[in-house]
Amino acid sequence: MTQGRSQLSQSLDELQQTLAALPQIDEVMGQVIDRIAGCLTSGCKVLACGNGGSAADAGHLTTELVCRFCDDRDPYPAICLNALGSDLTAISNDYGYDESFARQVRAFGKAGDVLIVFTTSGNSQNIVRALEEAKKQGVFSIAFLGKGGGKCKDMADIDVIVPGTTTTARIQEVHHFLLHVICEGIEPYLKK
Repeated sequence: MTQGRSQLSQSLDELQQTLAALPQIDEVMGQVIDRIAGCLTSGCKVLACGNGGSAADAGHLTTELVCRFCDDRDPYPAICLNALGSDLTAISNDYGYDESFARQVRAFGKAGDVLIVFTTSGNSQNIVRALEEAKKQGVFSIAFLGKGGGKCKDMADIDVIVPGTTTTARIQEVHHFLLHVICEGIEPYLKK
């Protein structure tokens, strides 16, 4: 116990404080939902990536788009770049890990597509390179960030920076929550 408090209580307090700060990104999340819905309903695709726990978030989001979230509907094209093991390892081996996502954005991305990156620190060089490549390819980019945004701040077309915490675990928990908000927000568009 920390000063008589359980870890659960301490973590829950911090999460509640972080969640209480989320209304300040409401307008930004509306933009994110509109952009992703517009992308998918116009026949374009979503690309997503991250490292570690953020890689899991990228995979979770693309799975919800390809399969379904709540209601039965048609599948939509979404590719999780960190799930493509052969591509990821070959690129990392031949070009270096910093190029692991950028080269895939170059291969798969086209104007009208959306790249969604997840990074709690905002300092992952392979994410920085993916955002740079998205800009070159005319791919719209959305960055889910924490800790003030790091190097990635202002690199994407839309930044979603988790307010009120610098704890990696809380940032990842909020990113996970926000990807469900996206799914809930775009679902009515995808049923049409």
